[in-house]
Amino acid sequence: MSADVWLPMPPGGIDGLPDGFDYLFWDGDQDFPADPARCVFYGVPYMKGTDVPARPLPRMTSVRVVQTLTAGIDHVLPALAGLPPGVRLCNARGVHEASTAELALALTLASLRGIPDFVRGQDAEEWRQGFRPALADKSVLIVGYGAIGSAIEDRLTPFECARIVRVARSARTTLRGPVHPLAELPSLLPDADVVILSTPLTDGTRGLAGADFLSRMKTGALLVNVARGAVVDTKALLTEVESGRLRAALDVTDPEPLPVGHPLWHAPGVLITPHVGGPTSAFLPRAKRLLREQLLRFEAGEPLANVVATTG
Repeated sequence: MSADVWLPMPPGGIDGLPDGFDYLFWDGDQDFPADPARCVFYGVPYMKGTDVPARPLPRMTSVRVVQTLTAGIDHVLPALAGLPPGVRLCNARGVHEASTAELALALTLASLRGIPDFVRGQDAEEWRQGFRPALADKSVLIVGYGAIGSAIEDRLTPFECARIVRVARSARTTLRGPVHPLAELPSLLPDADVVILSTPLTDGTRGLAGADFLSRMKTGALLVNVARGAVVDTKALLTEVESGRLRAALDVTDPEPLPVGHPLWHAPGVLITPHVGGPTSAFLPRAKRLLREQLLRFEAGEPLANVVATTG
């Protein structure tokens, strides 16, 4: 009897899947498509929060691979504790870089150039001219220089920024220049006109952009968050934007979804998009390609791509 593979999209829409598995579609419905104990490869439902992806895992006694379709794995990692040893958790590196980097640039430009105010002016039939900042000649600090951070720099390069500074967990050198360690962040923040957060959510980055971080940013600077909402201390951010000292463009918030009546909705200088960095027309072909290639490797016993954790 062949083993089951659970996919978060209909398997008939993915060309080239290996023949050695029974493929089942599960996108987080209340009912499971089959007995979870027979699943050996679990493709996690996309954009379903934390509880839904975790629900079948305690019963997946035969699972060997948990494959997310997100770059972040914080919504799945806690649920791996009860799985057997040797289960590999893989993320979706290569799927979201283009779309997320596009949105980071769009949020930066829209906030600097005052696009939300122009839209409100159009709604009110008002001709709202005025002087606005440009991205040209600005200093940009990218916090979280992995695949997405690098893709963001790809898109920033033609905009004639004065400088682009890179920060990651540890120091390294790239063809573009040095990547600074997180320990140097306090000394780098005061020079940045735009700070873009693209770091994963970990114990070390939760609340990273707190009161001290934000107080070190220069007056008038823009904070752009395409990482995770909890990387930013919402209360501390509200203090800064409500005073008018900083501006923010946020694709993710804490809490998320942002509830009705939350002060962030109407805070001055804040632009909010509802966590749409990944779900674009670029997502589906890249996600299908990742699932197909991972399953071909899995069937052949070859090393998987994007392994970020293994249960012990």
